[in-house]
Amino acid sequence: MNRSFVLLAIALLCTINLHAQFHTLSIPQASPKIQESQMLGVTKITIDYSSPALKGRDVWSNSGIIPQQGKPIPWRAGANMATVIEFSTDVKIEDKLLKAGKYGLHIIPKNDAYDLLFAHNYDQWGSYYLDVEKDVSLRVSVLSESCPKSEQLDYEFLNRTENTLVIGLEWGEKRIPFKVEVDLNTTVVESFRSELRGINTYHWQAWNDAALWCLNHNTNLDEALDWANRSINGGYGGFAADKNLTNMSTKIRLLRKLNKIEEAKSTVSEAKKLNATVYEANGFSRFLLQNGFYQDALEYCNISLKSNPDTWFLELNRGLSQYFLNNKKAALKDARKALKTTPEQYQSRLNEIIKEIETGTYKIPEN
Repeated sequence: MNRSFVLLAIALLCTINLHAQFHTLSIPQASPKIQESQMLGVTKITIDYSSPALKGRDVWSNSGIIPQQGKPIPWRAGANMATVIEFSTDVKIEDKLLKAGKYGLHIIPKNDAYDLLFAHNYDQWGSYYLDVEKDVSLRVSVLSESCPKSEQLDYEFLNRTENTLVIGLEWGEKRIPFKVEVDLNTTVVESFRSELRGINTYHWQAWNDAALWCLNHNTNLDEALDWANRSINGGYGGFAADKNLTNMSTKIRLLRKLNKIEEAKSTVSEAKKLNATVYEANGFSRFLLQNGFYQDALEYCNISLKSNPDTWFLELNRGLSQYFLNNKKAALKDARKALKTTPEQYQSRLNEIIKEIETGTYKIPEN
């Protein structure tokens, strides 16, 4: 072959390749790429989609740009690449289980009803190559509803509760909503178990907060008691131990919840011996009152007042201990003494408490 011809061919190929290379300029897109994330309990929900604009179009009509009845294909629930939704834990979509993972979200309009398809084969350009029979992990049907007009297609997170929320695709004046639900207790406890093996293992607050969450949600109580003890006693060799009124209070509440009454009483006695600031003493005496340890609250206030005499809130707490021990005379004496040194902003409420003691109607506020 002629050497000059070969060199010319190579030069032409290089020129073609040079012009074919993609540049890296950031250029505004007609349907901008959007990523939105929300936490539902400890479950992270992330939606990646491209957001087209209405531009005066009636997009939802039979003659609009959205394929109807899945013909010829489902709709990508956005623009460009198929919309991708990711759940970090198992969830329920409209009461149907969907495993943790990434899914392409595709939609088949059926008049005012819409089939939502969650496809495990998520990395697709649009819906052109979606195999509805093989690629779809979950299919649910929902009804549309009206919403304020949205020029750009977007996804809203609505009607949040502790363990549910509604995700709504909104475009124009139409919303396609679907409910997401998590098993809150299971997901949170599993998350705690994982996180407490990492850096959090060295922090008493993490063990205490995990135990307290379980207590407040009445779940996993036996393990929560272990976590409270870990907060108090530390890890291997007592490392990072920190016995304090906060984690001891958590332990006391757990023991009562588990009906381990004698052990709870023993823990109260142990906690009463801990050094405490005057404000910590106030908090713990209130805790004892709220949990029905009236005699212990009285004894604790007496001990604390020896170190902090004439402290109005400790005098009040001692008076309330007497009230719940049916000694109204002593209760009124302490409450009236406390009133003499109570800051002005609290005097009105303390006068109300004195009247409630007199009439026998006082009730200690809940936590």
